[in-house]
Amino acid sequence: MLTRIVLWWSAFTTLTGTVASYGWLMFVRFCFGIDEAGACPNAGVVIGRWIPVPQRARAWGVVWMTSQIGAAISPLLVVPIQARYGWRAAFFVFGLAGVAWAAAWYVWFRDWPHLKPGVSQAELQEIGASTAHGRDGLPWRRVLADATLWHMLLIGASYVYALAFFQSWFQTYLVRGRGYTEAALVFSSLSYVVGAVANVGGGFLSDALVRRWGLKAGRRAVGVLGLAVAAAFMGLTVVTSSSTWALVFLSLSYAGMLLQQPNLTAVALDTGRQHPGAVLGMINTSAQVASSVSSIVFGYLVGFSGNYNAPFIPMVAILAFGAIVWLKVDPTHQLFDEVGAPQPLLAVAAETTV
Repeated sequence: MLTRIVLWWSAFTTLTGTVASYGWLMFVRFCFGIDEAGACPNAGVVIGRWIPVPQRARAWGVVWMTSQIGAAISPLLVVPIQARYGWRAAFFVFGLAGVAWAAAWYVWFRDWPHLKPGVSQAELQEIGASTAHGRDGLPWRRVLADATLWHMLLIGASYVYALAFFQSWFQTYLVRGRGYTEAALVFSSLSYVVGAVANVGGGFLSDALVRRWGLKAGRRAVGVLGLAVAAAFMGLTVVTSSSTWALVFLSLSYAGMLLQQPNLTAVALDTGRQHPGAVLGMINTSAQVASSVSSIVFGYLVGFSGNYNAPFIPMVAILAFGAIVWLKVDPTHQLFDEVGAPQPLLAVAAETTV
């Protein structure tokens, strides 16, 4: 799946460099987005099959951290290519890079640990690897009525509603709302650096607390902490009159959201067990819906109020709501009760030596 996803991604990245009209550009990017959405759920399947339970949050932390690093270094690669060869060339280069990655991944990776040469029996025991593939059909009616699933969907929507600001309005806010010059926007990279550290730090913190307090308390604690910190610093952004402190507070709010991000995706694996891709896909869907709504609401609230701080007020409330919902999440609960499933997660977490 990941090989196919990246090949598709590469094809439509390359095609982006060939389009000659707005309509075709929209169509190509739409097709790109359809396929890109499969990366997170299938990466979760890989982590669920290859990483022991008490180490999954840190694995997610590294994955999310590298996404922040990629976003940070992308302009450093794109701008020189554009300057020398034109904007279309950048899409051709990244398309070829994707094909190279897909080829290397297909040769090197195996879907299950026991299928990969060189993986010892001791490693399989530590991973807690199962060879069961799960049922083809999912009990959707029962799963969609499960409170634990809805708690995760609400958390995903809550933090991504605020996270969307950094993806769509951040630079505009700094310039028009806080008086930053175009040249000074280089300081906006502070948020992504802090976010990358928070991603990997949150993963390691979550796994450490799981070892100390158990699966339920450990995962919950990081979730509550992350979104509570995000809400608090977002609130401070509204009341400060300093442009410098506004950037600092926003960066710390961003860090709070990303601190709990690997924790949430780890819980999806904890509860999804044999079908983590389905759970992560649903969380991703709820998050993207919230992101779309947030990007639109931000503009309307600014236009209605004439104040660039106004949209942060609902963000603070939504982040605080997400922190409260974290208190309801039970990572030990199983969404899919299957015959022959691995032993309970609490037992796995307690017995696995880290």
